Amino acid sequence: MTAVAAIDCGTNSIRLLIAEPDPETGGLRDLDRRMEIVRLGQGVDRTGRLAPEALERTFAACRAYAEAVAAHGVPADRVRFVATSASRDAENRADFVRGIREILGTDPEVITGEEEAALSFTGATRELAARPDLTPPYLVLDIGGGSTEFVLGDGRVRAARSVDIGCVRLTERHLLREGRIADPPSAAQVAAISADVEAALDLVAERVPLTETHTLVGLAGSVTTVAGIALDLPAYDSGLIHHARLSLAQVAEISDRLLAATHAERAAIPVMHPGRVDVIGAGALILHLVMRRTGAREVLVSEHDILDGIAWSLLVDEG
Repeated sequence: MTAVAAIDCGTNSIRLLIAEPDPETGGLRDLDRRMEIVRLGQGVDRTGRLAPEALERTFAACRAYAEAVAAHGVPADRVRFVATSASRDAENRADFVRGIREILGTDPEVITGEEEAALSFTGATRELAARPDLTPPYLVLDIGGGSTEFVLGDGRVRAARSVDIGCVRLTERHLLREGRIADPPSAAQVAAISADVEAALDLVAERVPLTETHTLVGLAGSVTTVAGIALDLPAYDSGLIHHARLSLAQVAEISDRLLAATHAERAAIPVMHPGRVDVIGAGALILHLVMRRTGAREVLVSEHDILDGIAWSLLVDEG
């Protein structure tokens, strides 16, 4: 069976997974998995447009990804490029689509938030059925740069909602003044982020019964970074972070610490990716407030997310 290539282009990062089925485990065997922080959503919340420099950073990463796809012999019809919040919102998204097509030979799919949630759910939960210690329904929480997806389900998706409370969007909306990020943010600025998150959770609760959650599964860079901090890792280690379990108390303490820290203090944290230094405080706060709203006593951290869901969608289509 041919290898497949999945690309997830979000507001803050762009990621590649080249994988093939693993007949021994019934899962995926990674051939290449990588991530670049490109900040495609830079300024979109304010201007409604993708910045030229953000487009060029994204295209540069895609050129490297195209080389990897070719090196693994993945044909064009086995490549799926999914674009999320920033490109949904941008007036000049046609420039983005044209550039991706020229580089990768495939059109990016600017999917809806609901489609994004369903792919995230598949990627995060497909392997959980074999875990007797975890009970459905699962609430998959995917904290992105521009939006956050909530999807509740067991073997299938029961309810989903996407809301515009990503870590980049909230940072730019409340912490950016005259081109500089508050260092550290004031109590009033943190309160403004919290108010936006709580209002968004009210919207989510209209469609997704949050309090029915039995297992909260947290995805994406904000969550995995908080996990790395909680585990006190000397460097980022996806093997140790995947399926780590963090208590509400741990998440609350780390969120408070990050929001009280300066840029230099956050940058000095060993697991911190340079591209997350300015936005991790908002991301951690989203996680904390979601846990509090759902009543979850812990979050299961997953390194498998929408990227894996995209790969599975190609394999299902193939076989």
